[in-house]
Amino acid sequence: MYIIVGLGNPGKQYAHTRHNVGFDTIDILAERYHISMDIKKHKAVCGKGVIEGQRVVLARPQTFMNLSGESVRELVDFYKIDPEEELIVIYDDISLEPGQLRIRPKGSAGGHNGIKNIIAHLGTQVFKRVKVGIGEKPKGWDLADYVLSHFPKAEREAVEEAFGRAASAVVCMMTEGMDSAMNVFNRKVEK
Repeated sequence: MYIIVGLGNPGKQYAHTRHNVGFDTIDILAERYHISMDIKKHKAVCGKGVIEGQRVVLARPQTFMNLSGESVRELVDFYKIDPEEELIVIYDDISLEPGQLRIRPKGSAGGHNGIKNIIAHLGTQVFKRVKVGIGEKPKGWDLADYVLSHFPKAEREAVEEAFGRAASAVVCMMTEGMDSAMNVFNRKVEK
């Protein structure tokens, strides 16, 4: 069984912001595989289903980004999964251009407070990740204001395409393994 967590902030005012690319990707997986996101447990909105023969729980933590680890810890404990093998986290990355993906089997938080909190709650940096590029913050911008901003129209198309690729990357990670997913999805996508 896999737990697939998309990071973001709850509330209409944060919908489709840069920080919520994890939520947007979970929505695509749920739609693609007909998984109803109708369970409110473990400080998250969840859906249970099957993706390409694998049982999954899709989750959008409702703790706000900086406390994402609380929800992830509850999910890991309740479903008794090994986070190093059966957890996949999808989140935004400012070091990647909008629309680019980076698949990783482990790593540091890289300044991302949601990931920092997950690492603190799990006690390990070893869990699979799908990073979705949101672009570097412009000079003079506050980081919090930037990640909570919406994508301009010019970037929106590339980013929405990236959500579909991120969903496909998750499926590839589960069915073909990390090496295969990294080979296919870590390539730079031309604009």
